[in-house]
Amino acid sequence: MESVIFTLIGKDKPGIMEAISRTVRQLEGNWLSSNFAHMAGLFTGFVQVQLPKDNVQPLLTKLDAMPELNIRLVQGDAPAETQTQQVNLEIMGNDKPGIVQELTRVLHQFNLNIIKFQSHCEPAPNWGGNLFKANVVIEIPQDFDTDPLSDALEQIANDLIVDIDWE
Repeated sequence: MESVIFTLIGKDKPGIMEAISRTVRQLEGNWLSSNFAHMAGLFTGFVQVQLPKDNVQPLLTKLDAMPELNIRLVQGDAPAETQTQQVNLEIMGNDKPGIVQELTRVLHQFNLNIIKFQSHCEPAPNWGGNLFKANVVIEIPQDFDTDPLSDALEQIANDLIVDIDWE
């Protein structure tokens, strides 16, 4: 069995998910995980499936034949065994340029891996601006000292007016 990941983007319309999942199932694939979104009128996302090695190319051929979808297939790797834990960060604040860059700069400074990053902007209640909201899952080593990271995140939270909550 092979683990493959494919990304896709295309004009949104009803039935895309059903067509993709039917194709995966027809080729004896097992749908492991996915994340999809509707953005600016487009259907976007990525999927991880496991299927027999001989069915990887037929999957790509069938997915490529789907109208209005741009699909890219990549071989997956087995996850490395590590002694890590995952930490969730909830970020909310007045939207302004640079929030994502500052947050990712701090995480990179500590050599931390981002496992999941979801963000969006929404109208702020009671005033005309937008609120930026993000949910970030990071992976940290078991013996990692979180105090310096907390200090650095608090510093950018003060600079950017962003609330960062550890879950």
